[in-house]
Amino acid sequence: MDLAHLLHRSAMQFPERPLWVTPETSIPYAEAARRANRIATSLLQGGQQRDRVAILSVNRFEHFEMFLAALNAGMAATPFNPKLHVDELSFMIEDSTPAFFVFSPEFAVTVKTLRARHTCVQHWICMDPVAGFEYYGNLMEGVGDARPDLLIDPDEVAWLFYTSGTTGKPKGCMETHRNLVNMVTGRLLSILSDVDETDRIIHFAPMAHATTSVGLSHLARGAAQIFPGLEKFDPPKVLEAVERFGATSSFMAPTMVQMLLNCPDLESYNVKTLKNILCGGGPLYAEVLRRAIEVFGPIIGQGYGQSEAPSGVCGMHKSEYDLNSPDGLGKLGSVGRESLGVRVRIVDEHGKEVAPNVAGEITVRGDIVFPGYWRRKEATDEVLKNGWLHTGDVGYRDDRGYIFITDRVKDMIISGGSNIYPREVEEVLLQHEAIAEACVVGVPDGVWGEAVQAVVVLRENAAISPDDVIEFCRSRLASYKKPKAVDFVDHLPKNAYGKILKKEVKARYWQSATGAI
Repeated sequence: MDLAHLLHRSAMQFPERPLWVTPETSIPYAEAARRANRIATSLLQGGQQRDRVAILSVNRFEHFEMFLAALNAGMAATPFNPKLHVDELSFMIEDSTPAFFVFSPEFAVTVKTLRARHTCVQHWICMDPVAGFEYYGNLMEGVGDARPDLLIDPDEVAWLFYTSGTTGKPKGCMETHRNLVNMVTGRLLSILSDVDETDRIIHFAPMAHATTSVGLSHLARGAAQIFPGLEKFDPPKVLEAVERFGATSSFMAPTMVQMLLNCPDLESYNVKTLKNILCGGGPLYAEVLRRAIEVFGPIIGQGYGQSEAPSGVCGMHKSEYDLNSPDGLGKLGSVGRESLGVRVRIVDEHGKEVAPNVAGEITVRGDIVFPGYWRRKEATDEVLKNGWLHTGDVGYRDDRGYIFITDRVKDMIISGGSNIYPREVEEVLLQHEAIAEACVVGVPDGVWGEAVQAVVVLRENAAISPDDVIEFCRSRLASYKKPKAVDFVDHLPKNAYGKILKKEVKARYWQSATGAI
């Protein structure tokens, strides 16, 4: 089955229910399917099956519409993160060679620069009328409503997803129709099992990120997709939008959840319509999760995956995080059990499976695992070995099959021969009432090789000393794991998806050292 079938199936089941919802309009499923068909037909008139369709846009429904229309045309949707620099966008165009580049007018100046650099793009299409560019609305003129009659191989690329590039140049992950259909069905059988046609998912995270994949699961159930028109993630405006639209679902990165919890007027908004907040895209610390459940109720679920195995390796249903039982509290640090159709092995440095409760690298096999990186065979061979995806994540599986992510392999600190996982220390730091954000890295040490360095952001008006922080950790961790030093900063560097850039944090401490970072 091809991924675009999700739209057409829901359009047959729920033709009059709303799909695209904005402050100005509401488009029902049947009309949305006709629009996607017309756009797909126009794409095929200007290109051919298996072309790439690049999308650069703020969060508006046309982004998701074009994503689906590209699939409808048998092409690969290639969304670009709108927060990236023009040179980063230029690299991705050069790498993916899209035939179409669809953008919202906010990026017209940037796109003029890109157009001057790249001749591979045949059609530069703006979502609003802008002089000098093709107009998005014209794609729906002069063509029929029928879906293009194409044979789409389930192993063809549906979504060319570019990694965030935290370890170098971004790589294009080839996510196939088979990968993504399995992701959707796996979610609906587990962490999003209660989603139906009455639901309304509201999109705050960039559409180039996992919010689209969560939106696909809601699309399969006939739910509405809300685009509130916010320029950025502003907690008061986010809460107001949830209240205004009666949203029932949302995908949020952990940093977004933390921002909502820190909103001083949080209790003045009525967000009781929310029944699912699905978290992903970074570590959800146990203390942040506990506070979120206390504030919002038992509506927080979690999915674990990565671009190479899209968001479907493991999942934890919201009902399993129970703050009123020791068992539920013990699961706060877990990302759940492996998803349907997915096998997870935890292996040592020799590739041998380890015992329960022993940390090792998480490896994955199943129909959600991507076939490789776009035009990067060497990089593909580094992560796909003997049919297993090596995720680069360190974790362990307990006796009941729950998986706990400890850290990234590359972030592990080796001090005096002992392995120290930064996330474990960060979890403790965030229990301190004065600390808003924390990052732990290894820094050069002449005696121990590496030492534990904490870099923290304090809450507003909070005042503590480095010794206070070290003593707090000493009382909750083995002595060798406590920070040797603590630095206070106003903010931590983050990438376009809100992940803390540990490499940049480490750089300031390794500038005078010879070791690579």
